[in-house]
Amino acid sequence: MSNHLKFVLCEPKKPVRESLSKMLSSMGYLFLEAECSSYSALNDAIAAAIPDLVVIGIDEDYAQALALIRKIHGQLPDTAIMAVSGKNDGPTILETMRAGAGEFLNTPVEMSDLAEAVPRLCGAKIHKTESSSTGVIAVAGVTGGVGATSMAVNIAAYLAQDPANSVALVDLDLSVGDADIFLDCIPEYTLIDVASNVSRLDLSLMKKSMTRHESGVYLLPRPVSLLDNEIVTPDNLGRVLSVLKSAFSHLVIDVSKSYTPVDLVALNFADHIVLVTQLDLPCLRNVVRLLMSFDEYHGLKEKVKVVVNRSNLQSNQISIKKAEETIGQAFYWQIPNDYQTMAAVRNNGVPLVMQAPQANITQSVTGLTNSLLNLHVATAASDSGAAAAGKKQWLGFLARK
Repeated sequence: MSNHLKFVLCEPKKPVRESLSKMLSSMGYLFLEAECSSYSALNDAIAAAIPDLVVIGIDEDYAQALALIRKIHGQLPDTAIMAVSGKNDGPTILETMRAGAGEFLNTPVEMSDLAEAVPRLCGAKIHKTESSSTGVIAVAGVTGGVGATSMAVNIAAYLAQDPANSVALVDLDLSVGDADIFLDCIPEYTLIDVASNVSRLDLSLMKKSMTRHESGVYLLPRPVSLLDNEIVTPDNLGRVLSVLKSAFSHLVIDVSKSYTPVDLVALNFADHIVLVTQLDLPCLRNVVRLLMSFDEYHGLKEKVKVVVNRSNLQSNQISIKKAEETIGQAFYWQIPNDYQTMAAVRNNGVPLVMQAPQANITQSVTGLTNSLLNLHVATAASDSGAAAAGKKQWLGFLARK
């Protein structure tokens, strides 16, 4: 069963259509089946998709739009209908709702309004898809070199050991990502190939465009050329991630350290954000900056789990207690330092679960993964209870919403 609700969007006004498409596609449980610029195209799109949700702009031809709403409601009673309009008078709203629309939103539509309206329309179906989906994990480093890519690769490889799982790993560090190095593979296709063909992207094309590692992980690597980075936009990445979530039971995303708009799409898409740090002052300062910045985005900060990597390095490290006081909350997990094992893993291009399955560091990564996805009861390395009151001040790292 698909992990998504399918929706069809019909809005003749291009700016409104593009805005709605972007916002709806960024909602993790929605998958865009068709985007129509005319009412005449909507019938065929609905017949082909049998969507869970139809979003229709009614201002171009109110009478025709109303007739379409009545027809959809009559023939597909299980399909939810949302109408959008620049009008907000009572008679228009009432007539549209009586025709079969379950929600009526005014343009320009705000993301907060959509985030409330779609669950009201599709609540039972959303609950069903969420219960069938294991989760999307985004792994982010507070700076370069803290081990975020290693964490992402090894989380994905561990999940892929279960034959019941299908696991995708996306390298979103567009400039200097090296997930392919960790897996010792030379991919035939990259993120560019799927992003540039996003309009005809489907599950079959997606899997054919990915490289399958012997661990079972399907990799979608970063572009080869820096000049190609501009092809990956927030809009087409949302579509790519939606297809991936439909095609795989688990999705792990290694985001860049730049926290660009593209990275923010992935962070918003994720169910869990693993924020990887080390116990030194520059890293901890960045943790504070990022948490404060994430607070500017609705629902983002609540998904963050701060994880300490190389926790027992003991080379003038700040203590755990002092570090937690600095960031204003307890760490979710601690990964021990094991330079020898990690050097072998990186040089051999073999994940921990294959190279050193019994090592303490391997067990810690698998414990973290199990804890994140609630596969079984696991005990975090430190208490992840109530966060201490942190000092709130804007330090300016990400652009404001």
